Amino acid sequence: MNFNSKLKTRNSKLIVDRLFRKFINLVEWWSVLLLILMAVLVCFGVLFRYALKASLIWYDEFASYLLVWLTFYGAVVASYRRRHIAFDVLVSKLRPDTRRIMDFIGELFCLGFQIVLFYYGWLLMDKIGDESAISLPWVKMRWIYSVLPITGGLMLLISLMRLFDIAFARERERGDEAAWSGSSSE
Repeated sequence: MNFNSKLKTRNSKLIVDRLFRKFINLVEWWSVLLLILMAVLVCFGVLFRYALKASLIWYDEFASYLLVWLTFYGAVVASYRRRHIAFDVLVSKLRPDTRRIMDFIGELFCLGFQIVLFYYGWLLMDKIGDESAISLPWVKMRWIYSVLPITGGLMLLISLMRLFDIAFARERERGDEAAWSGSSSE
């Protein structure tokens, strides 16, 4: 492989990284929008129930769906930024090459979970068919359950990218943290 082809490969990887980072920013903004919508909806429901003495029969179900979506899309952002709960006390004490192996194994477990989430989320979404929400007959449950394969697929891509980075000893910048184990000390 000559210098020009290595440079092209590196540049194309940087372009993919940049595009994926922009896409994750969109997911983050989508999560913020879901949070704002949920907060406004709950305030609206409380206002109707206590101030106007007229309960809305649909707001709590809709707010529950928004909370589920917020949780899953937030998990995508947390996964990308390596902000999930992790106990790296032992791993951070290991030598860098051993830590890399442990991180690779840990990421394989995450990948396995994300494959299950994607696959069975897809099956569940397909099985639910055209059923509607209880208090919102115009909302199809397929739309609600679509969060499972969508976020599972996004986290699957993140894990694949991270596995590539670990396998080829490539650190990916995420603010102050290093690519492996979320620790910055080497």
